[in-house]
Amino acid sequence: MKKVSKSKIASTYATALYAAADGKHCTEKVWKDVANLADMIAENKEWIAFIANPIASEQDKKDILQTIGKELKLDEETKNWLEVIWENGRFNDFSAIVDEFKHVYYRKNNVVEVEVNTVKTLSSHQDEKLRKNLEKMLNKKVVVTYQVMPELIGGLRIKFGSEMIDNSVLSKLNRLENEMKGVQ
Repeated sequence: MKKVSKSKIASTYATALYAAADGKHCTEKVWKDVANLADMIAENKEWIAFIANPIASEQDKKDILQTIGKELKLDEETKNWLEVIWENGRFNDFSAIVDEFKHVYYRKNNVVEVEVNTVKTLSSHQDEKLRKNLEKMLNKKVVVTYQVMPELIGGLRIKFGSEMIDNSVLSKLNRLENEMKGVQ
């Protein structure tokens, strides 16, 4: 039997959900559902482990999925998607599937995912200014994920797609060091 990569599995389920939601004109509702499910995953990883557990009762698993659907007031497309993931025994890959759905949603809605590395957490004013500048530069809406990296010493490192803007002090020091080595 051919082994399929986790990323291929995640892509398949995420793309299928987006296509189903788009076909029913409910992508925004499904987007909110998936965001709520992602929050639930972050708060309580036990429910995924339980549903992925082959020893647990199938009825108990189904009951949990139905309870989650009711609690979060999930759209029918989202409920069907969860059921398919469960029936195919793919809840071990659920976090990856949710992440991939976010990527699919962003691509289809012309949103650029940007990763920003900073020395310290930016203030809300700095964050807002950076987002506006990125949206202006990229001419698209952006979703920014921050990572604090004190080793940068100062400045920012910004990644989007295959592009990177590295204006960190660490990078400048490394370039200077390389230039000095070239002179010797």
